[in-house]
Amino acid sequence: MSFLEYQVKTVPGGLRKVFYLNWPLVVLVAAVSSVGFLVLYSIAGGNLSVWAEPQMKRFGVGMVLMFAIAFVPIWFWRNMAGLAYGITILLLLAVEFFGVVGMGAQRWLDIGPLRLQPSELMKVTMVMMLAAYYDWLDLKKTSRPLWVLIPVLIILIPTFLVVIQPNLGTSLMLLMGGAAVMFAAGVSIWYFAAVAALVGGLVVAVFTTRGTPWQFLHDYQYRRIDTFLDPSADPLGAGYNIMQAKIALGSGGWGGKGFMQGTQSRLNFLPEKHTDFIFTTLGEEFGFVGAFSLLILYGLILFFCFTSALQNKDRFSQLLIIGLAANFFLYLAVNLSMVMGMAPVVGVPLPFLSYGGSVMLVLLIAFGLIQSAHVHRPR
Repeated sequence: MSFLEYQVKTVPGGLRKVFYLNWPLVVLVAAVSSVGFLVLYSIAGGNLSVWAEPQMKRFGVGMVLMFAIAFVPIWFWRNMAGLAYGITILLLLAVEFFGVVGMGAQRWLDIGPLRLQPSELMKVTMVMMLAAYYDWLDLKKTSRPLWVLIPVLIILIPTFLVVIQPNLGTSLMLLMGGAAVMFAAGVSIWYFAAVAALVGGLVVAVFTTRGTPWQFLHDYQYRRIDTFLDPSADPLGAGYNIMQAKIALGSGGWGGKGFMQGTQSRLNFLPEKHTDFIFTTLGEEFGFVGAFSLLILYGLILFFCFTSALQNKDRFSQLLIIGLAANFFLYLAVNLSMVMGMAPVVGVPLPFLSYGGSVMLVLLIAFGLIQSAHVHRPR
């Protein structure tokens, strides 16, 4: 036993958990969030109170939640998984009847001073439920059809409730996040091959039913696909967002135009500059060097998450960390692909940078669960 390990063991049990936290992960999350505050301050023209200050307050509340969740034993969260999932399903149902409409979709609930988006919370509680299910299930039953059907239903029920809001981006993330947990749990790859074939058939059906009374997507969602395939066809209409995003990213060059010198964002050419397209503002002001540095920070967050999962001997903890880390990666992959024109615009925020309360709080709750699994791992 090293001198440092001996010193840690002499600390009282409650305080000892502070030393067991995954501190590199805490520092990285704070660093990425700080970059977000800086960019929000720049977008607002040097005004702290418009977006940066509210985001800082949410981050502060979220960090308190993260530490509080981290110090609660992981077995408690395992036992709470079913209840948390059930409550989130009820919240999604409540959205259908009492939800607040914004930007053509009904996705939010006003709960006192907080506007909550239950679909974001579902990304966490669904992973908790799947991890608890596979922790309970005998390993020999993992790929048997009956025992595969149950997690499929756990995924499809909330996905359907999110699709009808409508929120295509989040529903796809729920499907892929759930699939990541099933794959990590050891479900046979042949099931995924069958799903891939089904998805291919659905893609064909989406395009062949367009213009019919039973078309699969809304008209605006088809326009997003058209814009993705050829944004220059309507540069002042449906293709405006992605065209301006590409201009902002390209104009940043190697080193960027400088802090608070981004013309696309400052002159309001760039749409949703403080939410979905915030990465393009960063690229314009700090260039390739700044954008790539941010991606390194994100990569390190994922690295420490998956390292923690590999070191953990508890099955629930492993699957929980992998599922939540996969969700975090999906945020990144979908948002970055979207703003660079590599995927249709589906309204997925960039984690810890995009302005918004629900996403910030849900992400920090997720990292609180990751920390709880890390702190209370078997030693």
